[in-house]
Amino acid sequence: MNEPWTLEVPAPAAWISMNDRSHWATRARLTKAWRHSAHVYARLARLPKGLGPVHITAAVIKSTGRAYDAHNLTPTAKAVIDGLVDYGLTPDDTNAHVVGPDMREGGTGRAGLLLTITPIESGSAL
Repeated sequence: MNEPWTLEVPAPAAWISMNDRSHWATRARLTKAWRHSAHVYARLARLPKGLGPVHITAAVIKSTGRAYDAHNLTPTAKAVIDGLVDYGLTPDDTNAHVVGPDMREGGTGRAGLLLTITPIESGSAL
């Protein structure tokens, strides 16, 4: 079995939440920042390119210990995965290429997402 890769993407901007009702331009600016940041950190980490299907778990690391719902930050993880596709990790983020993101609470520390990217063996069910 292939070993998973981890990638930390420090928060380049505010979180994108499913509960957020901000103006579309504000949301687009946040999405662009997270997407670009993921691309840059993937390049710096020298992640592989052209992978087959992968499973992605996203651990949310917050700077405070306040209660929150990790799944509300799925739009942030979506922007990060789009950045990984821009980088070339997988050809696309459709169901044929990516399972997840599975959102998890990741504790406190420097705000950001900690991704675990696990290749799915051929023949395994997506």
